[in-house]
Parts: sequence; C-alpha cells; structure tokens
Amino acid sequence: MSAFRRPLSAIHPFVWSFLLLLGIYLLGMVFIDGFGGLRTVQAMLLLGTFLGIASAGQTVVILAQGIDLSVPFVIGAANVVVAQLYGGGMPFWLAAFIALTGAGVLGVVQAAVSSWFSVHPLLITFGFGTALLGVVQFWTGGLPSGDVPDWLSSFVSIGSQLGPIPVSPVVAVWVVLAIAIVFVLKRTGLGWRIYAFGSNPRSAELALVKPLRVWAYAFGFSGVLSALAGILLLGFTGSAFAQVGDPYLFLAIAAVVVGGTAITGGRGGYIGTVIGALVLTVLDLVFVGFGLSGAMKQVLLGVILLVLVSVYGREGHVSTRV
Repeated sequence: MSAFRRPLSAIHPFVWSFLLLLGIYLLGMVFIDGFGGLRTVQAMLLLGTFLGIASAGQTVVILAQGIDLSVPFVIGAANVVVAQLYGGGMPFWLAAFIALTGAGVLGVVQAAVSSWFSVHPLLITFGFGTALLGVVQFWTGGLPSGDVPDWLSSFVSIGSQLGPIPVSPVVAVWVVLAIAIVFVLKRTGLGWRIYAFGSNPRSAELALVKPLRVWAYAFGFSGVLSALAGILLLGFTGSAFAQVGDPYLFLAIAAVVVGGTAITGGRGGYIGTVIGALVLTVLDLVFVGFGLSGAMKQVLLGVILLVLVSVYGREGHVSTRV
C-alpha cells in the first residue's frame, strides 16, 4: 500500500495546491458565463488578500505546533475599535496603532498562559478571543459605530488601481508582506527556531530553543496580522461589524492546510498559504456562480480538504523531522 502512496506524497504540496487552483479556475471559465475576466481576477486577488493576511499569523503558529482560534475575534475587535476611536476624533494612525499593539500583546499573553499552565492553545485562544470580543461589545453597547477614512475605502476597493495595474492597492501590501514572511521563515534564526520547535519540541529545547519565546513571537505575530485584516476589512465594508471575522475561524486554518502546511507543525510555509487562500477564494466564487447554498458549499469544501489532507497531510516518518 505504501508503495502506491509514495509517488503522490513525493509531489510537493505547493504543486497540488497550484494544480487545484488552476483546475477550479478553468472549471469556472468553462461552465460559468463571464467567469475568468478581469473583474474575476480583481475580485479573486482582493478577497484573497483579506484571507491571506488573516491566515499569515495562523501559518506561523501552526508551524510552531500551535493553533490560534482567536483570529476571527481579533479581526472583529480591531474592526470595531478602530472605527469607534476614529469616529470619536482620534487620528486614524493612532487608532490603528492601538488596535495592532493590543492584538500583539494579547497574542503574547495567550502564548504565555498556554505555556505556563500547559494548556493547549486551542482552548486558551478561543477563550481569550471570546472574552475580547465580549469586552468590545460591552464597550459599544452591542451597537458599534464610527467612521472610515475615504482613503482606506479607496485603498481596498475592487475598482481602484495600483498605478497602471488594474488591481486594488492593498494587493501590493499582501505581496510585500508575503515576501517578508517567507524571508523571515527561510533566512533568519527566528524562522529556523520556529521550524525546529514545530518539527520536534524536545530536540529544539536541547538545541537551546526557548519554547515560550517561539510561541510569543508566533502568537504575537498572529494577533497583529489578524488586527490588520480587521482594519482592512473596515475599509472594504465601510462600517464597523463585530462579526466580520466569523468566516475566518475556519477559512484561516483551511488556507494553511490547503497550502500544504502540516497541521502537526514543522513542515510547510507561507507561499503555500498564499496559494491556499487563492484556492478557497476562487472556489467560493465558483460556488456563487453555480448558485450553491451555504450548506452545500460547506460540504464540498470539507470534502476537498479531506482529499488534500489524505494526499499530503499525513505526518512524515520520524526520520524526516528534526
């Protein structure tokens, strides 16, 4: 049996993800009228940017053998906090700084609590995230308000252009961010420590890698990027909405898995997540084009994830791990 599996698993997960992206896109072009034009590409890149940024921190956390379920709550909290503070007269840059810094601190606290009390981060992050959004809802009385600067709405508009390039300027932010993340993960000591700890925590500790420090960086980064996604979504929707991050509870993890990063940690990378985010975005556009219900979309997406995980999501032999 293993002899038949080896050729499939030997193919790099990025390849599977890219082939899936290409296949779904071609499927839409063939069966959906108007699909595949410039407007489709613009929508794919813009919506993929929101998901890709929301999934960036999740990628790093999963590489370090963690999982961050606070992502959607931080997105919603940052969305509301920035709108509320800016609408109250605070400069936008200061409101954004407060939201980003607070989210980063929350991530570090979650890492510390999980590490000190030896509780799985899945429980800690979900609890902290729920409490955070509850505090924000209490602060606003359940009726968030505020304003959005015009430049932010234009920056994330599907109809705006990046100079002569007909894509939203926010896409360029995602590209720069992706390059920076890949560089840090592949070319710096911090990236090496994240991979080493995710591959084998015990061996990493013997190599003087500090577990708490690794998780603090990973969860802190996840908090900042989740808040950034919430701020950008504020410009996209035009108003504050505490539940704006709800879809990303599942999608942020799914993008990482579809991109080929092992849920067990230590294998994969952000380039795969970029492809995974685009796969899920195009898939949703195709589902909408076919007029599928929300329930059917969930079923089909679940089947696709099961197939992908069965192909390349199995944990490798111990000899392949640090």
